[in-house]
Amino acid sequence: MSLVHTRELVERAAAARRAVPAFNVITLEYAEAIAEGAAASGVPVILQISENAVRFHGGQVEPLARAAAEVARASEAEIALHLDHVTDIGLLHRATGAGFSSAMFDAGRLPYADNLAATLAAARWAHGAGVWLEAELGYVGGKPGAPASAHAPGVRTDPGEAARFVADTGVDALAVAVGSSHAMTERSASLDHALIERLRDAVPVPLVLHGSSGVADDELRRAVGAGIVKVNVGTALSAAFTRAVRESLAARPDTVDPRHSLERGREAIAETVRNLCAVVGG
Repeated sequence: MSLVHTRELVERAAAARRAVPAFNVITLEYAEAIAEGAAASGVPVILQISENAVRFHGGQVEPLARAAAEVARASEAEIALHLDHVTDIGLLHRATGAGFSSAMFDAGRLPYADNLAATLAAARWAHGAGVWLEAELGYVGGKPGAPASAHAPGVRTDPGEAARFVADTGVDALAVAVGSSHAMTERSASLDHALIERLRDAVPVPLVLHGSSGVADDELRRAVGAGIVKVNVGTALSAAFTRAVRESLAARPDTVDPRHSLERGREAIAETVRNLCAVVGG
């Protein structure tokens, strides 16, 4: 297979009433493991590199992005490359040069009018550059500056407001707040499936679920059935990776070669990817 455009994968999933799993990449091992898991499951996936990951790599987006793109090109799976949770407009403008076909511009922490203005400017640039753009409306839990609880009053995405936001900005997809939270290590999130259905009926673009690591399999299946088309997963991969590396180092306390432990971590991510692909993309 070859590296494909995010738009193609999302539109195909939407037509089939399925979802595209989108997995966060922090290091090359993540990209390799996600590609392995996707190929084994036969499900197209999106490799996501977040602004936080770029910051971890010294602000340099191109080396990791180009490596991830080469992993995708060598894989038997269909894989797209996405720049995630971008708040820096300068980083967004580097997306095409780094090989991304899509990005998520995150102005969700801003008041509605400011979010709309910033997202409109980002969408105009993105569409001129051939970049598929995702935005966010509402407050997904677990982010700096967001309410402490995903169930606090006023944090959920309002369908009427969402419809106006999409119409006024022209974004290609919308991440919505429906009860999930970022960085959850237990799969105990309770989603508002009725709200997802209302948003699906009100908003003419695909809906995206962030914070999906904290959502159990049955809840994810219901969310996809209700209208979610892109499912973002990050923490679940890191939890599997670090657990496997920790166990490997404990079993080999005298080793100075990291490859065995990294291999165990990579295998753990691949297994997690296979499982989640079966849940949301099958």
